[in-house]
Amino acid sequence: MKPEFLIVTNGFKGTWSAIEYGAALAQSMQTKATLLGVTEELNPAAIDDHHPLEDIFASAVELFHENGVEYNLDIRNGFAETIIPEVANKGNFITVVSPLGRPQFKRWLTGRSIRSLMEQIQGPILYVPQVRLPIKKLLISVGGLGYEESAENIAIQVAVGNQADVTILYVLPPTNIDYPSTRGVQGHVNDLAETDTLPGRSLRRALEIAQNAGLNAKAIARQGNVVEEILAEIGEGNYDMVCMGSAYSGHTLRQYYAPNITAEVAESAHCPVLSARFNKSES
Repeated sequence: MKPEFLIVTNGFKGTWSAIEYGAALAQSMQTKATLLGVTEELNPAAIDDHHPLEDIFASAVELFHENGVEYNLDIRNGFAETIIPEVANKGNFITVVSPLGRPQFKRWLTGRSIRSLMEQIQGPILYVPQVRLPIKKLLISVGGLGYEESAENIAIQVAVGNQADVTILYVLPPTNIDYPSTRGVQGHVNDLAETDTLPGRSLRRALEIAQNAGLNAKAIARQGNVVEEILAEIGEGNYDMVCMGSAYSGHTLRQYYAPNITAEVAESAHCPVLSARFNKSES
C-alpha cells in the first residue's frame, strides 16, 4: 500500500518548508497528506489568543487545494518530539519535518530534534531544511549491503513522479585491512559498477531498477570519509533530494560506537534528506 505523507508543524515559520515540499510530493506521487499541528506549551490563560498554527494551517489548506492534494488535519497538544513519533508510528506514513525552531542552547544540550525523531520513528522520514523545487536531480546513497532498499524504492517513486534524473552513489571508506575483496573494490573506484563485488552488484541493481522505470540514471563511486564524500557529492551535484537507508534501529548498541551517517548528512546538507530503515519484507 502506498504510504501517505505526515507533514508536521508546531507553528514555527521554518516548518513551512516541510509543508511546501510535502504538498509538492503528495501531488506528484498522487497520495494523501495529513497535516499534523503540535501546540506546544499551551498556556490556559492564553486559550483565546491567536496561535501561530492558525495562520500556517490556513496557508497550508490553501496550498493543498491549489495542488489538488487530498488532506486531513490533526492538532495535538504536547511536546513535538514526543507527539510526532506517536502519530507517525500508528500509520503508513512518510513523515515530513523541518527544523522546529529550538533555541541554540537546547540544540547544544540535547542535540537537534532530527536525531531524536530518526531514533523514534519507524517509518521513512524526510527532513527538509530548505525547499528545493522542482525536483530534477535526486541522489541515492547505497551501502552495498541492501539496507538502502526501502529508501531506494521511495526514491524511485519520487523520481518517476517528477521525472527527475537519478544518481546512485557508493562511497568506499578508508581501510587498512588487506582482504582480497577489499583490494577488488579499492582498485575500481572509477568503474565500480562494472565489477563483480558486493557494492558493484548493488550499484548495478539500483541502476537497472531506475532505468527500467524509464529514468535517466547513472552510478558513481567516491573514496574517503563516508559523510564527507556524500556531502561533497551533494554540493557538487546540486541535488534536490538525497535518499539514504539504514540497517539499524536507533536503539541498537551500534549507535554508541559508530556514527549515525544519515543524521550527520541531514544536519549538514542544504537539501531535503529522506531516510528509511531497512525493511526485510522488501528484500
